[in-house]
Amino acid sequence: MKKFITALAAVACVLSAAQLFAAENTPVQAPAATTAPANTAATVAPSQTPAAAQAEQVPEPVPAMVSTGTENAIVKPQSGEPAFEMLDRIETIVYGSPREGGLLNRLNDVEKSVFGRDLPGSLTERQTALLDFLEKGTGSQPSLLFKLSVAEWGVEQQIRPTWSLTKRVDSMETILEGSSQPGPLVSRTERLLTKLLPDGITATPCDLPKATIFKAVLRETLTVKNIKVDDIVILGLNEQVVIGGMLVAPKNSRVFGHITKVKPPRSFGRAAEIEMLIDSVEVLGPSTVAVNLGETAKKAMQVDSGIIGAAGASIGGAILLGPLGLAGGFLIRGNDKQLKEGTLFYVESTDSVKVPAYSVPHQITPITQQTESAPQGTKSAPLQ
Repeated sequence: MKKFITALAAVACVLSAAQLFAAENTPVQAPAATTAPANTAATVAPSQTPAAAQAEQVPEPVPAMVSTGTENAIVKPQSGEPAFEMLDRIETIVYGSPREGGLLNRLNDVEKSVFGRDLPGSLTERQTALLDFLEKGTGSQPSLLFKLSVAEWGVEQQIRPTWSLTKRVDSMETILEGSSQPGPLVSRTERLLTKLLPDGITATPCDLPKATIFKAVLRETLTVKNIKVDDIVILGLNEQVVIGGMLVAPKNSRVFGHITKVKPPRSFGRAAEIEMLIDSVEVLGPSTVAVNLGETAKKAMQVDSGIIGAAGASIGGAILLGPLGLAGGFLIRGNDKQLKEGTLFYVESTDSVKVPAYSVPHQITPITQQTESAPQGTKSAPLQ
């Protein structure tokens, strides 16, 4: 089998593939655009894509505010200096957390981790190109995170978005090859992909209907002591979502909510309260889809006797009073003062939307079969 080769397409007006990987002994080389194998990470800058092709592409995805690689299930809202925010996000994706040092040295290091060498261009251009490569992709090629998620799903039937890119690639190599391997992350990922899915991975536009059901699970116990108003809560998708043979969101995809009210127990026996809104689900891309607690989700809760949702249902000593207005939130009130890890929620997409998805090959479709117990998705064990 021919060796698959990869490249980064930077902003068209500044960088070209030839400039990026022209040096000798570069681990990753750029093939001609017309001969790039399906699995390579070579991409075409938007300005080089024919107008007709651009019109048919999925609208530009909107990545989640909290980057992949963030392990914490409860995230405090933060605001940093603009010059650092993009690089912090890149380092969190690649390493799991931002690193210290000067901006240029940090960027050189992360480029070497991903591509095997640092790249030319200004600081802003290099950061933008690298982040787009990781999260968005360009032209006909999906992002590196899209490809890695499909590979993880193909092996484990779930993904690991709370792990760093480095940890995810190490884990996949250990599963498939017995140990992690040296080299740039791009080359290592592409080697895994050619072994798993030699026909390549592409993103296909998929129409996600309004009121599509998502089943989410709480990854960490929430108490009146460990959360505050505006904290971001990251849940996990408990069952994969497949629409017409298209994988939209693998099991363990991230689900985002935020805390809107926290009240500890008060005098005269007044119970504690935790109020949470579930805002969005991260689908393949990675991009987010807005969700709420609508009528379809309420009915799904009633079908599943093991789930919270119906007004007055008991949750470990707390009482779920039901949805809050049109926002579709949850108000938990009780003497237990906590919402326990493993608590399940149903939510639904607020609108019909076109999302990038993976068209599952016929030979692996059995793992995407739906069951009668799940309004959407497949039967699966609780998240590990």
